Amino acid sequence: MPRAASVLLIAVMLAPPAGGEPSGSGDAEQKGAAIAAEADRRASGFVDSEESFTMVLRDNRGRERRRTLRAQTFERTDDGNWSLTIFDEPADVKGTAMLTYSHGLEPDDQWLYLPALKRVKRISSKNRSGAFMGSEFAFEDLSDFEMEKYRYRYLRDEACGDLACFVSEWVPAYEHSGYARMELWHDREEYRVQKTLYYDRRNAHLKTLRFRDYQLHDERFWRASTLAMTNHKSGKTTLLHYNDIRFGVGLDERDFDQTALKRAK
Repeated sequence: MPRAASVLLIAVMLAPPAGGEPSGSGDAEQKGAAIAAEADRRASGFVDSEESFTMVLRDNRGRERRRTLRAQTFERTDDGNWSLTIFDEPADVKGTAMLTYSHGLEPDDQWLYLPALKRVKRISSKNRSGAFMGSEFAFEDLSDFEMEKYRYRYLRDEACGDLACFVSEWVPAYEHSGYARMELWHDREEYRVQKTLYYDRRNAHLKTLRFRDYQLHDERFWRASTLAMTNHKSGKTTLLHYNDIRFGVGLDERDFDQTALKRAK
């Protein structure tokens, strides 16, 4: 579909019917999908990126451990994006790297390189709800967004801080997801995710992810400077503080093959 026609369709889908809110479940599902599609459109088109950030692991007593990481992403138009995440510090995790090939309805491909063992471990598609390197982020939280991965439903409009937000429900289409559903808050102005609530397979509120201090890059791409994931069962929190984000750095597919895991230093 031409981009102009696609934007027009999204605008029509987002317009509320006479009387205000969606009038039935079909309208709510259509509007929920349209919100997700518009958010994805605005975040896409960067080609490739490099990021450096700090991960802070905080337990329920407030004690902290810090790690420094780098991440590279290669945008693909015929399938999901590819990403490579590398740990630089501390020494006990230095060189650990994760490679992800995101897909739509098919399970993502993920590999973890463990330098102490000098081997690459494939992450089972049935074990992606496991914690990533002791953090409150699951492996599936770190895969790229694809529209086919969820079913959508608009819930309501609601204030989120000083902003007005759409609130939508996302239900994973993947049968082995660790979540029954998520609720997302997108601000109405720029379609940036402000907050995500995660519900476990028993539909209990498990985690909350908050996005803070959005910055505009290359006059087009909004990225949060801080992500805070809180686990409400354990009381633990993982913070991601982004120090540097660059787009269009000249990466290609060769930077994301499995040998790249072992080259990571």
